[in-house]
Amino acid sequence: MAAPPYDVVTRAEAAELAAGNPLSFLHVSRAEIDLPPDTEPYDPKVYAFARSSLQQFLTDGSFLREAAPSFYLYELSVQDRSQVGVVGCVHVDDYANNIIRKHEKTRKDKEDDRTRHILALNAHPEPVFLTFQGTPFLAQLNQKILSTSPLYEFTADDGVRHRLWRISDTASYVDAFRRIPGAYVADGHHRCASAWRAAVERREANLQHTGEEEYNWFPAVLFPANQLRILPYNRVVRDLNGLTAEAFLARLAGLGTLTLTATPAPERTGSFGVCVAGAWYRLILDPGSIDQRDPIRSLDVSLLHDRVLAPVLGIGDERTDKRLDFVGGARGTAELEARVRSGEMAAAFALFPVTVQQLMTIADAGAILPPKSTWFEPKLRSGLFVHTLD
Repeated sequence: MAAPPYDVVTRAEAAELAAGNPLSFLHVSRAEIDLPPDTEPYDPKVYAFARSSLQQFLTDGSFLREAAPSFYLYELSVQDRSQVGVVGCVHVDDYANNIIRKHEKTRKDKEDDRTRHILALNAHPEPVFLTFQGTPFLAQLNQKILSTSPLYEFTADDGVRHRLWRISDTASYVDAFRRIPGAYVADGHHRCASAWRAAVERREANLQHTGEEEYNWFPAVLFPANQLRILPYNRVVRDLNGLTAEAFLARLAGLGTLTLTATPAPERTGSFGVCVAGAWYRLILDPGSIDQRDPIRSLDVSLLHDRVLAPVLGIGDERTDKRLDFVGGARGTAELEARVRSGEMAAAFALFPVTVQQLMTIADAGAILPPKSTWFEPKLRSGLFVHTLD
């Protein structure tokens, strides 16, 4: 039943993963895979089919409804790394009042889609990924539970081990989180915004609204910041804005030091891997040209946009420009090279990742990271937790 989140797989990938598996949660999160190929992703039929799929899972026993409100621990482990998060519900007003802090702008079309999806399902189908500054007290609480047998344990096809425990001592966790001043959206800005919009719609329809109804809460997994790893969010561009490959490389050489390289992934900030015409190059900017006092403009995603994507390739708003696409760091530089070699893309850019501390500093300042700046890995699995709105 467990499946990748809805937004990390294409329709074709989702269809392949769910093929022959009627229990895959992708039948809910990406219901368009069960409709004719020419069905638009925002067609009302998609939301209706998602609802019927979820209802089937709820009635056939695929999901078990807890008799009482519960917290859980959710551990993700890969190779020699693990991260342990607390699963529970957070309040939409904390999101609206910036107690849950954001670092990205959202797109209206994606907000519209997820809001319609939530309301059609009458449920939040996936938890969001939040982070916070951990405390020794919470770590001690977690350690006691981790020493017991998990409720569920499985290793997904990507090699990530997932383990879940139910928390019986909920009062201690509520007390622990009362002492934490805020949290940060790590992954799931559109789901947070959509949860808020769905709650507002339900509030307006409820003359007896109190603020404690289930639609005011949405599910989240909260991980301590020191356990997280951010991978780069790389870029690919469909054309060179009328330039030949040679002219494009000449423009890059004028921005810093440009050399052929056999190691595409940059090893430090202020440098980029660039794939064009089937070869990889390393572009290193002059450190003296980067204003490290500016937490936004000094980010590699900002430097790439301000010095290459906008002035050289004519890329405008990265949220809407169809000539630009984004590739999560988990897919590696091989994916970037394959998309250039296939002719689908004319150039690819490998970036150095943003740090968790940079993310929190920017969010605390009320600032916004450029679009698609962070890729958290490993990803939560969908299909493990569903929160109904009533």
